[in-house]
Amino acid sequence: MSDVIKIVAALILPPVAVLMHVGFGKQFWINLLLTLCVWFPGVVHALWVISRK
Repeated sequence: MSDVIKIVAALILPPVAVLMHVGFGKQFWINLLLTLCVWFPGVVHALWVISRK
């Protein structure tokens, strides 16, 4: 169930989903920058991070 919540969060607020999955790390900051530049790359990156486990 928590993966479903992370995926929904990734579609709405990608940095929140990455934060829930890996915490404050390199992936979070990369995702934040991608989301601030253009929203779509942040979503793709968040889904990639969540799917990697």
